Amino acid sequence: MGPEPHESLVLRALDLLDAGSRPPLVVGVDGRSGSGKTDLAGRLEDGLAEAGTAVTTVHLDDLYPGWSGLSAGLETLCQDVLLPLRTGRPAAYRSWDWVAGVPGPLRPVRPAAVLLVEGVGVLSSGCSDLVDLRVWLEAPADVRRVRALARDGETFAPWWTTWAEQEERLLRHGRPEADVVLDTVSGRLTWSRLAP
Repeated sequence: MGPEPHESLVLRALDLLDAGSRPPLVVGVDGRSGSGKTDLAGRLEDGLAEAGTAVTTVHLDDLYPGWSGLSAGLETLCQDVLLPLRTGRPAAYRSWDWVAGVPGPLRPVRPAAVLLVEGVGVLSSGCSDLVDLRVWLEAPADVRRVRALARDGETFAPWWTTWAEQEERLLRHGRPEADVVLDTVSGRLTWSRLAP
């Protein structure tokens, strides 16, 4: 039996770092709501930390300005996080206070060898070319809905359709280009490029 999917992804990220990838190495984890992005990001963060690699994680849930803010959150990702980092400038973004429904505090992005960015749209953003390792997660719609509602309870339930419509618009041309696709039900990884 081979390594767990997150272990393979950690090893691939470490290989890219060893090969002299420009810092920070940006790992993007994308997929529709409920596909398992946050869980995988946590496992990747833990695995990289265990390997002695400094990692910073940006969750796009902190950037989306509310339930209708998918596109706006992706603009923030590009303008305030990825573009500054790629030009050697400090990065910081205005977070979103989901409880109050207003902008939250400014959050600096801590410099690290690996920047892990997870959320819907990472690989479809206008700056997706700045992502070094592109991970797409797949799961059937019914599984995703059960997971999302179990995670966010009734808070998400009235907004499921609104959010799904934004995902549909974003993905109208199909799944974005990815280096690896992970089926989060079976655990199967399919590499299209950058295979270990």
